[in-house]
Amino acid sequence: MAETARGEPGLRAALLPLTGPLRFLLLSSFLIPLGSFMVLPFMSVFLHERLGMGLGTVGVVLAAASLVQFSGGLFGGALAERVGLRRTMVWALSVRTAGFVGLLLALRWPSLAVGALVLTCCGAALYLPANKAYLVHGVDDERRPAFLSAGNAALNAGMAVGPLIAGPFVLSAPGWLFASATGLFLVVTAGHARLPEAGAGRPPDGGARSGVLAGLVALPFAANALAFYLYFHFQHFLAVYAVERASGTFYSLVLLLCFTLVIVVQPVASGLIRRMPYALALTLGFLGMAAGLAVLAAGTRAAMLAGAALITLGDIVLFLKNDLEALRRSPRSDAVVFGQQRLAAGLGACASGVLGGQLYGFGESAGHTGWFWLLAAAQCLLLPPALLALRRRAPGRPHHDDHEGALTPK
Repeated sequence: MAETARGEPGLRAALLPLTGPLRFLLLSSFLIPLGSFMVLPFMSVFLHERLGMGLGTVGVVLAAASLVQFSGGLFGGALAERVGLRRTMVWALSVRTAGFVGLLLALRWPSLAVGALVLTCCGAALYLPANKAYLVHGVDDERRPAFLSAGNAALNAGMAVGPLIAGPFVLSAPGWLFASATGLFLVVTAGHARLPEAGAGRPPDGGARSGVLAGLVALPFAANALAFYLYFHFQHFLAVYAVERASGTFYSLVLLLCFTLVIVVQPVASGLIRRMPYALALTLGFLGMAAGLAVLAAGTRAAMLAGAALITLGDIVLFLKNDLEALRRSPRSDAVVFGQQRLAAGLGACASGVLGGQLYGFGESAGHTGWFWLLAAAQCLLLPPALLALRRRAPGRPHHDDHEGALTPK
């Protein structure tokens, strides 16, 4: 536990002492997305160009895979609650490694490609709730934001570096690329097998409820779903918008800016985000997203960079605060809480793909795609106030600073 000294501990103090298992877990939080993003961002190109799938089929496959990867976290959290964090992570990484082996074999037998992609997404769904719960296992509330932010920073660093490494080889030498990713996952899986066992991060009362949705706290769940719904307007459609007005290289620079902001800003701001009242965090986060989406409508390179920065700063507040509030209010284990929040993210991302795609297509056909971003910005201002209706007092996890109510479905 952290020292109970006066004042908020700094980032370095909050992370220390950092044990060997936690150092390995943070390193893995970089290596796993590094290996994944050497392959997954290029799957649409690989499936279409190398395996000959039509673009309509590719879109359906990727949408289904994304939904599995996000929403399957609900079952990953429940599994961790039953069998423990280390065992769940090892099983999840084994499944994901099998998926990369399948992608390697798909170069010879293309029919294996879709099943292999789904396996990799299943492995990711099972792994992340257990990973986050292990990272904050035994850590008090004041230090949790620092550990979660450090994990997010490592993850974003891996996501940024992976495509840079793999870009030149995805079409020219995919076999070596898939083999390298598979080897990396084998090493990481073996390392996880040597970690000390831990529970699922149970709350102090030790009580566990049956059912993967039992104990779900409505406000952080709904806020997370809405945040991901609005964020994925940016995530799904900026590529088309930016490439039309600039270039693919410029789009890569925009993504690099976003990753860099998460890596640098979120760990430093984690303590402030923890202390921030929840209503204020929601207000600032959604206002930042609204401003960024509105700026994107200008369509210039400067506007795309500024808009991406504002959206990312809003997300830094929203994504971390929603997880912290869900952990604070829920009577369930940490792993289950993270799984429930992943389900919210998946529902939001899926809704954004379906509804946002229709709206962007309509704007494109009308020759005014800038209106798509203005409409998304308007949603950032109009939809969040509805969340305040969920703020009611209800029992939650005991906390010395319980100034916000919880709504726990029966």
